[in-house]
Amino acid sequence: MTDRRHVVIVGGGFAGLTAARRLARNQGLRVTVIDRTNHHLFQPLLYQVATAAINPSDIAAPIRSILRGRPNVDVVLGDVTAVAPEAHEVRMADGVVVRYDWLLLAPGGRHAYFGHPEWEVLAPGLKTVEDALEIRRRMLLAFERAERAESADERHRHLTFVVVGGGPTGVEVAGAIAEIKNRALTRDFRHIDPRDATVLLLEGGPRILPSYPPELSQKAKAILRELGVDVRTDAMVTAIEPGAVQVVGWRIPTDTVVWAAGNAASPLLQDLGAPLDRMGRVVVQPDCSVPGLPEVLVLGDAALFTHDQRFRQGLPGIAPVAMQQGRHAAAVIEADVAGRPRRPFRYADKGQLAVIGRGKAVADVGPVHSAGFFAWLTWIFVHIAYLIGFANRVLVLVQWALLYFTFRRGARLITREWAPGGRADGQTG
Repeated sequence: MTDRRHVVIVGGGFAGLTAARRLARNQGLRVTVIDRTNHHLFQPLLYQVATAAINPSDIAAPIRSILRGRPNVDVVLGDVTAVAPEAHEVRMADGVVVRYDWLLLAPGGRHAYFGHPEWEVLAPGLKTVEDALEIRRRMLLAFERAERAESADERHRHLTFVVVGGGPTGVEVAGAIAEIKNRALTRDFRHIDPRDATVLLLEGGPRILPSYPPELSQKAKAILRELGVDVRTDAMVTAIEPGAVQVVGWRIPTDTVVWAAGNAASPLLQDLGAPLDRMGRVVVQPDCSVPGLPEVLVLGDAALFTHDQRFRQGLPGIAPVAMQQGRHAAAVIEADVAGRPRRPFRYADKGQLAVIGRGKAVADVGPVHSAGFFAWLTWIFVHIAYLIGFANRVLVLVQWALLYFTFRRGARLITREWAPGGRADGQTG
């Protein structure tokens, strides 16, 4: 296989795996997929792990298992730390250097704290399984600590949950926490009533779900308020400290903060010497390649694609965009091999969906703008369709059915904490 032209794919997410599966059909190519984890993660459902609805294994699958039976595809567990485009090389943390003929960069994104990286240990975001388990741990521990609190002020601090950011992730997390305190935990404690907990959703802009039509934003806000979520817009967070969140003119005592307000692209992209936007994404060409580097294509959350007049701020960072770009990137390489001209990327808009609690969601799909039960059913079937592996689909569907009829969340395990540099919340227990 050493004389075959080599495609290196960095990232085993939706874009990377979709491209690898298509390129696996071309036995004239050698494909290497590199990822820092051994699993593909279905990130749209990660918030359900964080809120104890499902287990991590239900929305993750080993990359090797997904790509088995494809003899021209290698899978490498490793952390790519540098790209040397002039040498056609990627370099990994363990010193290994991998050469490529084509490079597909789909490393995903990370949290952005607007110049305050110290907030991360106090307000974890939601990008990885470790993040989700840490949020779940903090949320469940908050109720346990409230049960043992010795003063009303201490109990109130433990039972106040703050979600920063009113995009789809923030809305979904806030709605799920509200359902936990309203339904799942109501009979589990002796000294507190979980329904007394406060869930705050803070959005720095004028409305939640800003990428959705204004009428759906209003409906989502109304649904959240029905669940008991206190939605605050134009509420810019100015500081996060142990035991409190600071908003302009307001100090909120809380021990549990979830960050859903900002994203940044992988710093790996800086090695390309290409134009970047304020989030660090590469401003790509119409075929998704890097300006001046036609053999390097950037996909998914790492790419700013501005060539679609329907999306003047760039394509949204959602699974359908990544998967379609993965297929397109594979087609570009196939065209190069065959000596055909490349075609520009065309996005078939699948719309956007956000769930807000049991039986309620908002859907923006083409001309259809809906909220409520029908949108929720649409959300369920769309997400089940995108899950990798038949077993995963069955497990998640069964658990959703049980949750719908019983309100029971079976993944309520408090596990050992994960946090960069030590304990995440500065507390013991």
